[in-house]
Amino acid sequence: MEEASMSIALHADVEELLKRDDLTVDDIADLPEDLRYELIDGRLVLSPLALPIHQFIAHRITVAAEEHCPEDVLVNGEQAVLLDRRNELHPDVVLIREEGAGKSPVKPGDVPLVVEVVSESSKKYDRDGKLKKYAYVGIRNYWIVDPLAERVTLTQFALGPGGDYQQLLETDELVTVDRPWRITLDLPAWTRRRDRIRAVARPDN
Repeated sequence: MEEASMSIALHADVEELLKRDDLTVDDIADLPEDLRYELIDGRLVLSPLALPIHQFIAHRITVAAEEHCPEDVLVNGEQAVLLDRRNELHPDVVLIREEGAGKSPVKPGDVPLVVEVVSESSKKYDRDGKLKKYAYVGIRNYWIVDPLAERVTLTQFALGPGGDYQQLLETDELVTVDRPWRITLDLPAWTRRRDRIRAVARPDN
C-alpha cells in the first residue's frame, strides 16, 4: 500500500512539473532514473518508449564507435548532457571523456560527439532545435541517423570556425568517418533489417 501511495504521489509531482515552463535542472534532480525525459528551455518533455529498430540502430552505433575508441573515452547510450540550467538533453549515443564521467549529467566540454536517432516524435527538433543547442555549447561533432527516411541515413555535422555546425556528409551507404576517430557504419545493413522488420512484424491488435 505504501509503494502504491508513493507511485501516486510521484505521478502527481510529474504532472505538476509538466505544467511549468520555468524549470531548472534542480527541479528535476529527483525524477526517477527510468523516466524518459528531457528538459528543454525550462519545460519537462516526456518521451515515449523507442521502437525496437530505433534501439537496434543506437546499439549498432555504440558498437561501431567502440571498435577504435580511445581508452580514455566512454561510449554511452541515453546519457544526460547538461547544456545549461534550463536544458538537459538525453542523446541516443554520447561519447564521454573519462575525466568528465564521474557524475551525471555530463558537461558538454567532456563530450566529443552526440548522436540522435530520429523518431516520429523527435524528427523536427533533432534537425533544428538540438542542432542549434549542441553547437551553442560547443559539442564538436553531431550526427543525426534517420531510420524514417527511405533508406537509413547518416547526416554528419562538425563545428565550423564561427561556432555553427557545418554538414560534412549525408549518406545512406556503407561509410567510414574519421571524426572524432575512425568509425564505420553499415547503413545498408540497418536499412535491410528495418525493412525486414516492417515486412514481418505483426500489426497492432
